[in-house]
Amino acid sequence: MTFSKTGLISALLFSTAMPAFAQSADAIAATDLNVRSGPGPQYTIVGVIPGGETAMVEGCLDEASWCQVNFGEVSGWSSSDYLAVNVQEQAVPLTMRPAEVTVNSVTYEDVEGTKNNQREGAAVGATLGVLTGVAVGGPIGGIIAGGILGGAAGSAVAEPEEETITYITSNPVETVYLDGEVVVGAGVPETVPTFELPQPEYRYVNINGQTVIVDAETNAVVRIIR
Repeated sequence: MTFSKTGLISALLFSTAMPAFAQSADAIAATDLNVRSGPGPQYTIVGVIPGGETAMVEGCLDEASWCQVNFGEVSGWSSSDYLAVNVQEQAVPLTMRPAEVTVNSVTYEDVEGTKNNQREGAAVGATLGVLTGVAVGGPIGGIIAGGILGGAAGSAVAEPEEETITYITSNPVETVYLDGEVVVGAGVPETVPTFELPQPEYRYVNINGQTVIVDAETNAVVRIIR
């Protein structure tokens, strides 16, 4: 099977198949992690796994960094870049597919969704880019204790003033589509336009359907408005 990807907008043409193994794996969310209706950041958010909480991983796509997960009553897809497993007391992202952990192989089919993605890609092609991933790795205890990996993922949390939140709510902006999941600490490309806020140290932008506050100097995501 060939999987080609250009920016965020991907042609996801997978066929339904049974998992290769009968056993599911448990993984810890390295930060507050979206659960989406399909394997890609363009899909609808159906839930959130809080940082440090454990989700059941039914399986992962072989050629993309997305896994099918269950968390409580929520089922969907999450980025394997931020799903960590315990390998010799070290937190290892499932994207690395560690040999010590059995990960089921699953496939996905969404023909109509693919058509929608292609239409969206034509509309926003000029703003496609890639979110800079947050460093993942460290002692597994760091995730359990702090909900983060090695103090990296999810460590920066802005405390915007009420005026700032009100301004964002009253002034929605169109979404831009970037490859990679929206998490606190991720870097937004400088080519993506961001918008001024009453607090000059912050700016805001809507990425993949989520409004985020970014540091005006570093362009790193410091708060996700959920």
